[in-house]
Amino acid sequence: MQAWRVHRNGEPREVMRLDEVEPPVPGEGQVLLRVLAANVNFPDALLCRGHYQVRPPLPFTPGIEICGETPDGRRVIATLDPGASSGGFAEYAAVDAAGVLPAPGALDDAETAALHIGYQTGWFALHRRARLQPGETLLVHAAAGGVGSAAVQLGKAAGATVIGVVGGPDKARVARELGCDTVVDRRTEDIAAAVKEATGGRGADVVFDPVGGDAYTASARCVAFEGRIVVVGFAGGEVPAPALNHALVKNYAILGLHWGLYNTKDPAAVLRCHDELTALAARGAIKPLISERVPMKAAADAVQRVADGVTTGRIVVVPGTAQDTAPDAVPEGSTTR
Repeated sequence: MQAWRVHRNGEPREVMRLDEVEPPVPGEGQVLLRVLAANVNFPDALLCRGHYQVRPPLPFTPGIEICGETPDGRRVIATLDPGASSGGFAEYAAVDAAGVLPAPGALDDAETAALHIGYQTGWFALHRRARLQPGETLLVHAAAGGVGSAAVQLGKAAGATVIGVVGGPDKARVARELGCDTVVDRRTEDIAAAVKEATGGRGADVVFDPVGGDAYTASARCVAFEGRIVVVGFAGGEVPAPALNHALVKNYAILGLHWGLYNTKDPAAVLRCHDELTALAARGAIKPLISERVPMKAAADAVQRVADGVTTGRIVVVPGTAQDTAPDAVPEGSTTR
């Protein structure tokens, strides 16, 4: 089978190589899935760079989120262990059977591949951690990105007024199409001032922050009385150092979310969330924003562009497309430049 493998750490476009390898052999408690679609996540880039929390042994196949087909023909969602050598950017993947979930019938393969991590993260951040209420104002940073777009849709589904922060006019257009009530372009506007203006001076009740750095600083300036800032990640590359005296005098909460912990600490909550997301998808309240569906040969370039922050929504790798079998398909052992 074909599989992208990382033989040394570095930038995804330089270190990912399309190889011909044997399909993985499922271990105890695992099942072999045919990969129907593999979502590209920012952690895939971190794995390539060797900057993720875990470092799988070289060579390894990145790709931590897939829609797959079981041996008996069922369409399912699966997430893969980022510390393992077998990942989702391949034609087949071995996954833990206990973590396999049914694919929502309302979503196609690419949308299904992009559902689990992003929307579970958004749901737990907004509902489990921040306790978002109908009528509250939600501020979402990177609102046109993969995780941010999920938070926008979930916020609207919960009855919140949503303010989306983006970088540039193209991403602003996407945020408006997603349903943001107000869109702030961080490149040309002062985020805190724009949020205060949009809320009549009150500020945002809940802040969803997967960016960190300057985004967090702006959030602290415009969070409402008894507001909640949920720290989801640091895609901007800078981990902020919050001024706790500021949180004290303004009466707001700083909440952390490491969604992956729920898989071990409270797996039943993950299953309940999946049921809720499936119901929301069935009624059309959520639908992953797929900006591109690319063939297998384009996976390295897709991971690089996600790493560079130049994409909107989700890029999904779809193995077995016509482009993969075209004469210009990447030969074994070569790299996509």
